[in-house]
Amino acid sequence: MSHNLLKGKKGIIFGALDEKSIAWITAIKCFEEGAQLVLTNAPVAMRMGEINKLAEKVNAPVIACDVSNAEDVENLISKSMEHFGGSFDFILHSIGMSLNVRKGKHYTEIDYGFNAKTLDISSMSLHRVLAACMKKDALNERGSVLALSYIAAQRVFPDYNEMADAKALLESVARSFGYHYGIKKQVRVNTISQSPTRTTAGSGVKGFDGFMTYAEKMSPLGNATAEDCANYCVVMFSDLTRMVTMQNLFHDGGFSFTGVTNAVIEKM
Repeated sequence: MSHNLLKGKKGIIFGALDEKSIAWITAIKCFEEGAQLVLTNAPVAMRMGEINKLAEKVNAPVIACDVSNAEDVENLISKSMEHFGGSFDFILHSIGMSLNVRKGKHYTEIDYGFNAKTLDISSMSLHRVLAACMKKDALNERGSVLALSYIAAQRVFPDYNEMADAKALLESVARSFGYHYGIKKQVRVNTISQSPTRTTAGSGVKGFDGFMTYAEKMSPLGNATAEDCANYCVVMFSDLTRMVTMQNLFHDGGFSFTGVTNAVIEKM
């Protein structure tokens, strides 16, 4: 059921790979709530995924963008403004990539060149996108920017590897840039720390099934699904949350503030 929460709003969705991805489901929810969209992903991800199928569903153009390249990012913002006929209202940053995880490197033995690339794509890309938007005055006053994170930014999950550091940096960028964008144009910048979610990317993390099961048993409400997260994103893009900024918002069924549960104890 649509409530027209995003009627008249326009936004860019980064990272929709396939039907399992949070970005994909968020794009559909935003469209259903009245938003106009631009979809984007890295050229290699676009070849692997099914983004054109999503584009048809939400009547959106697809613009390739390598977020590690400043010129590519500025091109995306310029073309999006051309498509929308001016500035826009929201951005979803759903981007993460770890070369050390792909190569099977243990956290204590990471390749630092790979690590720099991981941090650049997974974290500093948010800074690059926000900087390009500020430079081009692309976001409307009271706009909203979200980036997806995970609680490994605050707690140790050994198999999450260097992505824990990447998420910590991502959250820091959101806070710091959120301050400056708030002062300049009342633009909100937040991160959502989502439950482990069975996406194509998430499932590639070693021990992922264990993550899922443990989090489910440790969360009073259970794990938040990708659809739950998409609905939360819609609310954060709407005018109902116009005074929320610089926050890391836990969307995890209560996992983040639960010490232990009977369900966990019973398995010991």
